[in-house]
Amino acid sequence: MRNILVVGGSGFVGSAIVRRLAAKGARVVVPTRRRERAKHLIVLPTVDVVEADVHEPGTLAGLVARADAVVNLVGILHGDRGTPFGSAFRRAHVDLPAAIVAACQTAGVRRLLHMSALGADAAGSSMYLRSKAAGEAAVRSGGNALDWTIFRPSVIFGRDDSFLNLFAAMQRVAPFIPLGGAHARLQPVHVEDVARAFVNSLDAPATFGQAYDLAGPRVYTLGELVRFAGRAAGCPRAVMALPDPLARLQAFCMEFAPVKLLSRDNLDSLKTDSVTTSGFAPELGVVPAAMEAVMTRHLAHETPRERYMRLRDRSGR
Repeated sequence: MRNILVVGGSGFVGSAIVRRLAAKGARVVVPTRRRERAKHLIVLPTVDVVEADVHEPGTLAGLVARADAVVNLVGILHGDRGTPFGSAFRRAHVDLPAAIVAACQTAGVRRLLHMSALGADAAGSSMYLRSKAAGEAAVRSGGNALDWTIFRPSVIFGRDDSFLNLFAAMQRVAPFIPLGGAHARLQPVHVEDVARAFVNSLDAPATFGQAYDLAGPRVYTLGELVRFAGRAAGCPRAVMALPDPLARLQAFCMEFAPVKLLSRDNLDSLKTDSVTTSGFAPELGVVPAAMEAVMTRHLAHETPRERYMRLRDRSGR
C-alpha cells in the first residue's frame, strides 16, 4: 500500500496517522477544505495536502481512483437534533462512509480503514453513537469487494488533544468545575497507540473484515479524569458532580455558545460506558500506554523552549 488517501487527515488523530505513514515512506494524500488547517503536514516530504471537498461525489471519486488504500477518520461531536440522528451526523458519519465505499468499489480499491467509536450501536444512547453504528453498517455493506477494518476507540488523549487539555485550561481560570456525567466510565487511549493500530493493520490480512475496540489499560470516571488534568496542570480545583437535570440545563445553554464545548447529545453519549474488556488484538502490534505516563508532563506549564520543541516535533522537523 504505497498511495494512501487519508480523509480527515488534518485532525488530531489524522495527523498522528499521517506522520507515521510518511515515516514509512508511503505517499499520503490529505484532502481538506482549507489547506491552512493542514500546514503542519505540508513539511512532510511524502505528504500532499490538497484543497478538496470530499462530500462532492466527483471530487471524492477522483481522489480514491489514485489510491491503493483509503483511511476514513471524519467525525463530529456536535450536530442538529433528529431521529435517529440529525442531518450533520448523517452527513459526516453515514453518507460520507457510504460514498467512500461506493468510490472504492468503482475504482477497484479494496483496502479501507474506518474510524468508528467504542459503544457504537444502532440503539445507542446518543445520536453520535447511533450514527457511528450506521456508518459501520455502510462500510460492511461493501461486502467481499472490500478488505475493510473498523476501529472503535474510547476517548483519545495526547499532547494536543481537546479533552484533557481543555479540562486543564478550565481549571487554570475557574474556581471550581461543575461537571455533568461525572460518574461516566471511560478508558482513554493514547493517540499514538491508535495511529500505530491503523498503520500496522494496513498491510495485515489478519485484520481484514475485523472490528477492533481500542482502549487504554485503565478505566476512569470522567470526574477522575478532570481531577487528574487539574493536578497535572498544577491547578487542581474542586469538581462538582451535577445531577442530570442541572447537567442537561448546562448543556442546553452551552449549545448556543459560539464555541460548543458540551451538548445534550454529549451527555447522552456518557450514559454508555466507553470501556471494553478486550485489550489490543495481538495482530495490531500495540501495547497501550498509561495515561499518567504520557500526559503528566504535557499538561504542566511549558517553558518557551519546551513549547518550541513541541511545535518543532509536530511539524516533523
